[in-house]
Amino acid sequence: MFINRICATAAAAIIVLLFCANARAESVDVKYRGPVDLKTFECRDINRSSFIQRVCYDKAQSYMIINLKGTYYHYCELSPTTFDSLMDAPSMGQFYNQNIKGSGSDGPYDCRTHRVPPY
Repeated sequence: MFINRICATAAAAIIVLLFCANARAESVDVKYRGPVDLKTFECRDINRSSFIQRVCYDKAQSYMIINLKGTYYHYCELSPTTFDSLMDAPSMGQFYNQNIKGSGSDGPYDCRTHRVPPY
């Protein structure tokens, strides 16, 4: 009986630890913005690009955070279609450079000229 109680207590403690580990929110430091909590984002680690390491997208806000060689950048009012096209592109880096990245002081999704969602 004593051993059953110890096992039950240990099992309960393990379950509590597992729930606590999953409840922690992840935050990343975005260049030109600062920390952003990723709890509302769908994030994908990228293994098929030497340039893009991770992409996080909040569809409700049309807001993308992308890790380019270790630095996170953000893009505002980026449509779900553009996000899907990036993810499906044969060369993600080439798609990013041609369709998302700005040239000069403005780009099609530059957060300096598009709505930045509050987090």
